[in-house]
Amino acid sequence: MAINNIFTAGGVVMIPLLGFSVLAVALIIERIKFWVMLASRQRRMVQEVLNFYRLNNVVSAIALLQQNTNLPIARIFLAALELEEATPSDFRLALETAAQAEIPLLKRFQNIFDTIINLAPLLGLLGTVLGLIASFASLNIGDVGGTQTAGVTSGISEALVSTASGLVVAIFTLLFGNTFRGLYQREITMIQENGGQLELLYRRRYERGEKPYAPSR
Repeated sequence: MAINNIFTAGGVVMIPLLGFSVLAVALIIERIKFWVMLASRQRRMVQEVLNFYRLNNVVSAIALLQQNTNLPIARIFLAALELEEATPSDFRLALETAAQAEIPLLKRFQNIFDTIINLAPLLGLLGTVLGLIASFASLNIGDVGGTQTAGVTSGISEALVSTASGLVVAIFTLLFGNTFRGLYQREITMIQENGGQLELLYRRRYERGEKPYAPSR
C-alpha cells in the first residue's frame, strides 16, 4: 500500500500523527548532531585541560576551554576556573551550579519525546474507535454482501491503519528517546568524574599555596 493510500485509509487521526512524526524526526536529527559533536570533541578536550592544569599551566587550560565554549563541560569548568581567590568550597559550588545550569540543554526535547510516546498510541486508539464506529454505522444486517459491505471494510481498515501508525510513531520515538536519555546519564557521570578530578587538582594547589586560578587581564 502506497504512503498516500495509508494516510487516506487511516482517517482523520493520521493528520496529528503525521505532525508528530515530522516533529520527532526533526528533533531526533538535532539531538543526534548534538551528541555526535560531544562524542567527537569533548573527551579529548577535557583530558588536555586536566593535563594543562596538572602542569600548572592554568592560562593554557582556560584558553582551551574558551575555544570550546559550545561544549557543556567547557562552560562548567570555566565557571569555576575563572573565579579568583576562590576557596575549594567556592570552587566546588561553582562547578555544581554550572552543571545544574547545563541540565536543561542536555535533556532538551525530552518532554516532547515523552509526550509523543504517550499520545501517539492514544491517537491510534482513537482512530480504532472512529473506524469501528464508521463500520457499525454502515452495517446493514439485511444487506450483507451488498453495497454496505464496502463501508464496513473501510471502517475496519481505518481502525487497523490508525492503530498501527500510532504504534509505529510511538515505538520510533521511544527508541531514540531512550537512547538520548542514556547518553544524558553518561554525560552527567562524565561531568561528575572529570569535575571531581579538576576539584582535586584545585584543592591540592590551594593547599600548597600556589595560585590555582588564572591571573586577571
